Amino acid sequence: MEDLEKGITKNGLGYRETTWNILGQTYFPKAVCDSTFAFETNSEPGDYVPVHIHPTQDEFILVQEGELDLKLDGVWTKAKEGDIVRMPRGIPHGYFNKSDKPCRALFWVSPMGKLKDLFEALHDLTDVEKVVKISADHDVDFLPPEAND
Repeated sequence: MEDLEKGITKNGLGYRETTWNILGQTYFPKAVCDSTFAFETNSEPGDYVPVHIHPTQDEFILVQEGELDLKLDGVWTKAKEGDIVRMPRGIPHGYFNKSDKPCRALFWVSPMGKLKDLFEALHDLTDVEKVVKISADHDVDFLPPEAND
């Protein structure tokens, strides 16, 4: 069981100074406990996370800088700076930085489930097939590539 630790996670740093490289994107955990898990992403133009499903978690995104194109339940939409995206558990979703500028966003899921463990397992991994298999073992199910069209 992981309880929420009081304190501040400084801008530009991860919780306990942790940083993950997930397929070329930088992830910073911001708050970690059983009931929620928050992390910041820094996505360069062209970066994306393919359409996937969290069957046991609700997920949210606060776009802090830039914009993201999202595919939510089969429909394309755009989230801009200051927007909050709500993705209920079981809804297919993916995010894509199709702009020519970086995007910084705060994500959080509730409950944490196995997501922190997943990010630890994916850190610096480059084999996409392994990423998909490990993700499935951690309750994140990627859809076939055509779901991203």
